[in-house]
Amino acid sequence: MKDNVFTDSTRGAIPSFDLLHYEEPVLFAFKTMEGIFDEFMGETDVPHKHNFYTIVWAKNACGKHFIDFREYDIKPNIVFFVAPGQVHQVITPHRPVGVVIMFTREFLCKYNIEEEFITNLGIFAGYPDEPPLEISEESSLRLGIYAEEIRKLFENESRFRNDSFASWLKLFLIECNKNLSERNETTNTQLIETGSQLVRNFKRELEKNFYKWHKVSEYANVLNVTSDYLNNVLKNAIGQNAKEYIQNRLVLEAKRLGVHTELSSKEIAYTLGFDDPSHFSKFYKNVSGSNFSDFRENLEKYNTSK
Repeated sequence: MKDNVFTDSTRGAIPSFDLLHYEEPVLFAFKTMEGIFDEFMGETDVPHKHNFYTIVWAKNACGKHFIDFREYDIKPNIVFFVAPGQVHQVITPHRPVGVVIMFTREFLCKYNIEEEFITNLGIFAGYPDEPPLEISEESSLRLGIYAEEIRKLFENESRFRNDSFASWLKLFLIECNKNLSERNETTNTQLIETGSQLVRNFKRELEKNFYKWHKVSEYANVLNVTSDYLNNVLKNAIGQNAKEYIQNRLVLEAKRLGVHTELSSKEIAYTLGFDDPSHFSKFYKNVSGSNFSDFRENLEKYNTSK
């Protein structure tokens, strides 16, 4: 997305993109998958992350989408939701047809869409525990209408177009949520009944603090609950207790840094808040079942850009 994003890539950082339009920062952007394919002349981009939300609706496409070490098939009428910070890569061997909608947290705040609205929908997990969304033909028709209205607005300057973007975006997301609710009706009902607000707050605190907080008690304290209560709510709601979720988040970040940066294992250990690299090595093996050094020796398995 050359005219929409720029990258700030260093040895110790995963390529990270901000939202731009013709080199100017924007809060909202619209592209087509075919336009991106043509812009890059069919070349695959490198694994990277965005500092904004991204919706990729493959209307008629095939290929692979890698999101945080999970491989998903790209096929017609499938929607991907990529949260800020997730590392992803799209591979489409043939010219795809689809829609890409991008917006920042600032856009949500400025145009009265609470970020809680996004998290309540459950479609931007920010963690690879939700598969992409397959939508019905009926929903596809409605999404097509909303996307076309967004496209026309984006191509034409108007005084209140960002307000209009916000309205159409909400309709787009709500329609997607209808399909998600049908798929996960039991899970969603259970989540509502078992402290969904606490789960959301825990995930938010985790994303802010996992580099320095590794204990359940540290999160429980800031959330004003006991460690046992937090563990039980997480276990009932998402199938993992708080300790497991924290550990898996650290392993995921270690893999991201191991694949997408040139940091040494020792540097990664310190980056993730471990005082002793040997402690990190033991932690990684206990959680993942394998050595971090073995993981790094097999980078080609994960580095899909090669």
